[in-house]
Formats: sequence, C-alpha cells, structure tokens
Amino acid sequence: MTPEVVIAGGGPTGLMLAAELALAGVDAVIVERRASQGLAGSRAGGLHARTIEVLDQRGIADRFLAEGKTAQVAGFAKVSLDISDFPTRHNYGLGLWQNHIERILADWVRELGVTIHYGHEVTGFVQDATGVDVELAAGQRLRAQYLVGCDGGRSLIRKAAGIEFPGWDPTTSALIAQVEMAEEPPLGIHRDAFGIHSFGRLEYEIRDGQVVYKDHGPVGVMVTEEHIGPLRDPTLRDPTLSDLSKALIAVCGTDYGVHNPTWISRFTDMTRQAAAYRDKRVLLAGDAAHVHAPDGGQGLNTGVQDAVNLGWKLAQVVKRTSPESLLDTYHAERHPVAARVLRNTMASVALRRPDQRTKAVGELMAELLSMEEPRRHFAAMMSGLDIHYDLGEGHPQIGRRMPDLDVVTADGPRRVFTLLHDARPVLLNLGEPGSVDITRWSDRVDLIDATYAGTWELPVLGAVTVPTAVLIRPDGYVAWVEDPARQGLADALTTWFGPPTVA
Repeated sequence: MTPEVVIAGGGPTGLMLAAELALAGVDAVIVERRASQGLAGSRAGGLHARTIEVLDQRGIADRFLAEGKTAQVAGFAKVSLDISDFPTRHNYGLGLWQNHIERILADWVRELGVTIHYGHEVTGFVQDATGVDVELAAGQRLRAQYLVGCDGGRSLIRKAAGIEFPGWDPTTSALIAQVEMAEEPPLGIHRDAFGIHSFGRLEYEIRDGQVVYKDHGPVGVMVTEEHIGPLRDPTLRDPTLSDLSKALIAVCGTDYGVHNPTWISRFTDMTRQAAAYRDKRVLLAGDAAHVHAPDGGQGLNTGVQDAVNLGWKLAQVVKRTSPESLLDTYHAERHPVAARVLRNTMASVALRRPDQRTKAVGELMAELLSMEEPRRHFAAMMSGLDIHYDLGEGHPQIGRRMPDLDVVTADGPRRVFTLLHDARPVLLNLGEPGSVDITRWSDRVDLIDATYAGTWELPVLGAVTVPTAVLIRPDGYVAWVEDPARQGLADALTTWFGPPTVA
C-alpha cells in the first residue's frame, strides 16, 4: 500500500482533511488508533457558523443540520452573542455532539473512497527528500509523500518531528463524566468559590425554552477540581472514579453515591501552540497544533477549518501543480487564527474566576458587550465569521470568504457555495461573458460566467462594492478581485494554482 498522504488521527480534523484530499484526487489513508469510530466521553458539543458554511460549500451541511439543533451558541464572558442578524445563510450555531459529527464525516469520507485503518497506531516515522516512512504499532510500514498529524494534543507526530509546543501550564482543571448516582444531585449549572459545576440527566426535553430533565437514567457531571494536582499536565493521567468522588466531596460535601461510570475524563486550561505547523514533509492540524480551554467550543471548529485550508494546498503540491512553498502559506494563514483562539480562551477562563475583582471585570465586560458595535465584533469573532487572511491589498473582499450569493449562470440559478462542492478554484465572472481569459489555467480553475443583482454585505465589513470578477480559492476565500486595470490575475493564478500551461 503506497498512499500519497498518510493522516494520523481519524477525528474531525483528520476526516475533513481526508475528504478534501479525496475531492482533489489525492490518495490518502487515515490511521486511527481507536478500534472503531465510536467515541467514549463528552467532547465538542457543536459547530459554529463559519464551520457550517464550510460544510455547506462541500454540499454536506444538511446532513449535520438534520441531526442537530440550531441555536445562538456564540458567547464570551458569560454573555450570549446573538448573530441572527448577520448576513450569512447560517447565522446560528448547531448543537450536535462530537460522536455524531465524527460519524457523519466518516460516512462522507467512505463515500469518497478513503480507507480508514482502525486499530492502528503510528509509533514513529522517518522522512527523507522524497517521502515519509510511517511506522505502525503492529510492525507495518507505510510509505507516503506526506504525513499529517491530526492525532490530538498529545500528538506523537509533533513530538517525533521535534516541533516545539510552547505555551502556558494549566491553572484549573475539571472532571467530566457519565455516571450513575444513588442520590439525586442538584440538576443544572452551579457557581461557587471553586468554580463552575453542573449535573444533568442525559435524557431531557426542551419546554418553553427551558431544559427539563427526566427523573431517571445516567447523570452527566462536570466538577471543577479543588487542586490541579502534582502533574504539570493533568491530561497525561486518566482520572478514576476515586478522583471524581473526591472532587465532588470537596465541592458539594458528598459524592451522591457516584458509581458505575460509563466514562470519566479531565480537561484543563492548558494553552499551547505548535511553533511551526510544518517540518518538511510532516504537517500538523487540529489539536496536534493547538490546545486550549474548551470555552466557546472553538477547538473542533478550528481544526476542521485547518483541514480545509491545508487540503487543497497539499493536493496541489502532491500533484506537482504548485511548488512545495505553497505549504508555507498554511502556517502563515492558520497559525494567527489559532493564536487568537488561544488568547480568547485564556481571557474567558480568567473572567470566570470566582473572586470579586474578577467578577467586577466580568460585569464591565458584559456592559461593553451590550453595546452594538462591540457585540457585533465579538459575535463575529466567536462564531468564526470574521476570520480572514492577508492575501494582498485592494478590494476589501480579498482575503475574506466569498459570500454565498444567488447568481444566475448558463445552467440557471445557482448558489456560489454549490460552485465549490468539488473543492476546485472558481473564477466567477460577473461582467461581460467571455471578458476574462484563464485559458492557460483552465485545467485546474473553473471559469463561471454569471449575473448578480444586488449588493454584497459581509458579516464584519458590511456593504462592499460589487466587483465584476473574483477568484475564489477551494476553501472559499477570495484571492483576487478585478480592478479597472484588470491587473494581477495572472500573478494570483500562479501564486495559488501553479504556473500556466505552455501553449
């Protein structure tokens, strides 16, 4: 077996990357240490607006929307941030547990013909000038052109590549579990001098906008631990039922007769980011590249968007359409995004400390966020709708995502996102048909003549001037906008999609 790319890790980031590579015609395999796609424990609980947009541009958003519950989920410093008035088709978040997100993604990946090797763990690798030899726990070896570590915060790939992981040690930790209890705990969310704690039945229903729990069944628990413990990184040791009992007694004075755990896990506010997202033929994405507190539910979403940024670039390098230097733009674009997520989560953790001084800061922050402009800024930031890249000067749309316009093409009415379902770049010509010539790139860029009536409004910038032509990358970001002199198109095409074919 000689795949072109080996992906270590079959979580959301690895699955999304595999799909992007498959759409681009690259042979990729996933190596996942779990025996199946089954996921024990509570991980991410949903998708933010920008991630739903990403899934929509691949034509699969409806699969997730059909199983989840839409809601206004963005927030900061205990303040909910409503994005229902933002100019996007998906001006909401989606409540859906990670095990369902992974299952839906895995089904899509299989439809695309990607092989997932469950029960196989990468134990090491050796890279040279032409590829990477990947070693598996069972003694097998895979040879590939590139290896991507999507193997989580404890990433073996990152460590073996010698990529530094600087950041900050944890200041707080919490246990989460699914258990049975002999006594009834106080259901709901509670705050005290220790921090935040919650109890909830797994079975519940929504009545008049309120959560109403059933009176039976397992209990979901989250409890802030009194002490972080002797380890610098508590996530390196899996917690036990005894740990959970002690934490409950310290906080509540009783453990409610906790027994028969289905799973127990620990999370902290440890905050770290890989110094580099690439070491020659080895790359990192998702939690392997950045870890932080779960505040705001941004981890899974950031990883999926890492994958969409990396996938088309890696595919073009593998296919020798673009030079290897294109991969450097992955770090340049995505590292600052994750750095801001780390900053946001550290601030959020700091603002939920229980002392009176921090409480006062939080109250002032809440007042600030009640004002319209700060609200929109923070709402766009926490939902991911303001993510943009430095792709050049000129039209304000450059470096930002293309809005999902309703255009009319030769084949009839289309949404812009439907033009991106195959993960190919698009030159959208809204001017005179035939006025833009990309013949020398026609083998890799789709030219679509269309008409559009109306204005463009972006979630952060508001209304912008409608251009006559835009070059849209496979990840949905605009790389070029036509100016009156019609300059720069050849340079943009070459930069992002390789040199022109020889006439």
